[in-house]
Amino acid sequence: MLLKDQLKEGQVRIPSGCAISGLFSRSGKRIGGDIVVKSMATMHDRSNGLGGGFAGYGIYPEYKDLYAFHLFYDSTDARERGERFLDRYFEVINTSEIPTRKVRAIVDEPLIWRYFVTPLPTKLASSQLDEREFVARSVMRINTQIDGAYVFSSGKNMGTFKAVGFPEDVGEFYRLEEYKGYCWTAHGRYPTNTPGWWGGAHPFTMLDYSIVHNGEISSYDANRRYIEMYGYKCTLLTDTEVITYIIDFLNRRQGLTFEEVASVIAAPFWSTIDKMPPAQREKFTYLRNTFASFLITGPFSILLGFEGGMMALNDRLKLRSMVAAEKDDMVYVASEECAIRCMEPDVGKVWAPSGGQPLIVTLDGGVCGAD
Repeated sequence: MLLKDQLKEGQVRIPSGCAISGLFSRSGKRIGGDIVVKSMATMHDRSNGLGGGFAGYGIYPEYKDLYAFHLFYDSTDARERGERFLDRYFEVINTSEIPTRKVRAIVDEPLIWRYFVTPLPTKLASSQLDEREFVARSVMRINTQIDGAYVFSSGKNMGTFKAVGFPEDVGEFYRLEEYKGYCWTAHGRYPTNTPGWWGGAHPFTMLDYSIVHNGEISSYDANRRYIEMYGYKCTLLTDTEVITYIIDFLNRRQGLTFEEVASVIAAPFWSTIDKMPPAQREKFTYLRNTFASFLITGPFSILLGFEGGMMALNDRLKLRSMVAAEKDDMVYVASEECAIRCMEPDVGKVWAPSGGQPLIVTLDGGVCGAD
């Protein structure tokens, strides 16, 4: 089953690995998803076939003003209950199964459906919430109250595609060569604390935020308990899910910039803060004290996709590999340089971002944090 009878955190232990890869066009040029699939194939041995996934931005230009909900269902009954919920709270403009092809390595797939929606004006007005909060709470309600249904993507003009399998097989299964986007992120999973299942594959998302992650978060329980105080529900029992909700809370709900978000989840050591100029020291002291429970500890490298941008971030000690590169308007990030050169053999500048220092790239913008 997709959402039932799963082994829980602590019941299984598998040695770690994982691979991440991403590309971003600052000019907004849309690039086929098959390119990032190839980059993941060259890092095949970093995964073990228990999860692969991709996030693409700019892939639904014809529905760019609508939320694209991607859902897994255990059964037809779960789908009917999920669709009744959507009809109650949203205007559903288009409904379809997500196109897939048969791939020998991808088995036991759930029902996979896609909906382009916008909140019903009467429901939005009566909720007294802003639109994005209304959608976020609706996603949480589906994932926690409708048994056998799971929203695994809910942003505008973006979508995630994930499954149990090696990432190159997942890309073939979802026919990613048929999509084009200005940003792609990808993940090959080698689980550490949880088994492979469709919902547990990366990316994890909330609205337009998507996270792919290599590492292990030792602060997961503390982070989870704190974020759930603000209405989030961590139903998947994986550390990457909690990272996604923390970023959504800090950026969307608290209004922190992505640089400030990075300074919370990968905060400088106090010894480093003490040596900063007074104004900078005051700011970083405030962030560390105010959001202390959102400090993420343990080895990690993450790629965050968001509307109009991408951020790469290592833990403070850089305990997981991550390489970045540029050529013309393109920025590439991956666990290994070979994955970047698979996407662009003649890449120019190549560097390893420093631990705890975010690399942020945006449409029509430069590269913030390029060493």
